[in-house]
Amino acid sequence: MPLYPVYALLFADTGLSTAQIAGLFALWSATGIVLEVPSGVLADMVSRRRMLTVAPLLTGAGFALWTLAPGYPAFALGFVLWGVGGALHSGTLQALVYTELTRVDPSRAGAAPPPGAPAGASGDAPAEPSEWVSTTYARLIGRSRAASAVAILLATALAAPVTALGGYAAAGALSVLAAAACALVGRTFPEHDRPAGSGAGRGSGVRAVLAEVRRAAGAARGVLVEGLGEVGRSAALRRALLLLSVLLAALSLDEFVPLLVRGTGVPTDLVPLYLLPFTAASVAGGWLAGRGGRWTLPVLAATAACQIAGALSGHPAGLLLVAAAFGAAEWAVASAESRLQDGIGDRARATVTSLSGFGGETATVGVFAAYGLGSVWLGAGPLFALAALPYLAVALTLRRRPVGPGR
Repeated sequence: MPLYPVYALLFADTGLSTAQIAGLFALWSATGIVLEVPSGVLADMVSRRRMLTVAPLLTGAGFALWTLAPGYPAFALGFVLWGVGGALHSGTLQALVYTELTRVDPSRAGAAPPPGAPAGASGDAPAEPSEWVSTTYARLIGRSRAASAVAILLATALAAPVTALGGYAAAGALSVLAAAACALVGRTFPEHDRPAGSGAGRGSGVRAVLAEVRRAAGAARGVLVEGLGEVGRSAALRRALLLLSVLLAALSLDEFVPLLVRGTGVPTDLVPLYLLPFTAASVAGGWLAGRGGRWTLPVLAATAACQIAGALSGHPAGLLLVAAAFGAAEWAVASAESRLQDGIGDRARATVTSLSGFGGETATVGVFAAYGLGSVWLGAGPLFALAALPYLAVALTLRRRPVGPGR
């Protein structure tokens, strides 16, 4: 999506202040906060593949608004649409991938679940994850993040000539087409043993509709209670949720990277090219996910050091250190997601996964608010340096009490 690496510049060139831009990002996160858990419950009740198909269409609609009517109201509504799409996607993809891996786990070839039971389900508690599922999940999710970063890399490289030739309108039009292509890809995911709904309450008339609504509400309540119960029973699961939420919030600062780049003196038309190392580092971090998990603590400490040193340098060369920090953080997020999935049962998998998204979005609002407020007194460099502190906090937490799938 060529609009992705330059939309912060679009906002600034439309006349928005840094505080207003931060406010838009906060609105984006607030939308996710409101919808994150409900969308996770929905993903445990209906087709996850269908949700992955609808999500990018909403994001594309937001990009279309930005392109056709650039201005604060359109930017705000576009972020709401993007937030809804992100909520539908968050947790749903991870749950679908882990569930399907459990279904095809070669170590369980002779232990099929009871007829009609979801793959991997075994009552209220999740089956002990096999090493194959855990490792393969981390690698697949990491590589999907790497593939996403490659797409961003291509979009970033394309953004410079596209905006030079056709301006932000051309970048927006291509981004809408890319979102439509994502919806088509969502239709290709395999999916088995998803709830098809019961026949209760089906028929015509108001009573039938009300009965179906009551049935759906009861099912949603049951899924939510089961998901919250899993978290309440497992201290390890609560720690994994907290640490993943902090990492996701720290990574949310990538929305301000174009402003950091321009703040080092880089001309606006060259900013997309200076974003390429950030995307390349994210690709490397995602591709290496599932390897070297025991090095999480020192990697996070190095992540903080690189981001602080690079951001405070005030020189374009220092951006390479910041890019390395973002790549290491991507690796850490994929590893944390794998640990989280290992401790969740399938019936409420998307619900519990969405709790990490909820926590991440909640913390992200704080990050955006702090950045917007801090921009009144500080430049992008010092703000990025301060934003590296959560990595140190996570490293210290892991040093005291490592996170694992145990209960």
